[in-house]
Amino acid sequence: MSASIIDGKAIAADLRSRLRHAVTTLKTAHGQAPTLAVVLVGDDPASQVYVRNKARQSEEVGMGSIEHRLGQDTKQDVLVALVRTLNADPEVDGILVQLPLPAHIDEATIIEEIDPAKDVDGLTEASAGRLVLGKPGLRPCTPTGCVILARQVLGDLGGKSCVIVGRSILVGKPAAFLFLEQNSTVTIAHSRTRDLPALCRRADILVAAVGRAQMIKGSWIKPGATVIDVGINRIDAPERGAGKTRLVGDVDYDQASAIAGAITPVPGGVGPMTIACLLRNTVLAACARRGWPQPEDI
Repeated sequence: MSASIIDGKAIAADLRSRLRHAVTTLKTAHGQAPTLAVVLVGDDPASQVYVRNKARQSEEVGMGSIEHRLGQDTKQDVLVALVRTLNADPEVDGILVQLPLPAHIDEATIIEEIDPAKDVDGLTEASAGRLVLGKPGLRPCTPTGCVILARQVLGDLGGKSCVIVGRSILVGKPAAFLFLEQNSTVTIAHSRTRDLPALCRRADILVAAVGRAQMIKGSWIKPGATVIDVGINRIDAPERGAGKTRLVGDVDYDQASAIAGAITPVPGGVGPMTIACLLRNTVLAACARRGWPQPEDI
């Protein structure tokens, strides 16, 4: 018996459809659409693709989309000035500075320049504090997508044992608080966790966000568990020809899919949810900033 595949593309498409309806309703009622501003510094190919997809999907749901593309040698004070300009622009509801930034720019400094009311990546200290305290705010996109995918499979997550492998500020730590909000019992595992395989085998929900290709083996999976694989790793694929590569997650998919009840593929699992949740955050930010009623179905 093999696991059912959690189709992140389809679930993200459904969320975008509901966002399109919400944006249309807001435009009809208020004459304005939520607007997302994305800042890209440098020429990282993966970042360029990601930014292009964000702009395309923003426009597809009817939102405003603004792009600022800066050169690799852009000075930090120039980027700070741009972020402050976007903070002050009343037409901009969400600001996303695409990471990673060039090495000469301090990412933490730039993130903290973003107005928390427009922090659609949920990375500022204010956003993190609101998450920890359980106060309303904008939540990080990838962990939010993980929760949505788990709920799609399991419905109510209350009482479920959730093990998160990875403790990064981008995924692992915020995911822990988001699953706690769902009344799951959460354990964060990391590089110094003793007997990690045994811990993983206790999980009803296993979130892999460690950044190591195919680290989590099938023998680590509880039979019937829901596996959410956040990892995106490129490995050699000699079977495809000399010099060819392929994308894999942090979970050994072939092994795990024979044990798990449901599993996300890589690609096509968590990835599509990240952009969909970014668009969702932009709509939520617009409603909070402008005093609009929040749509109920997003």
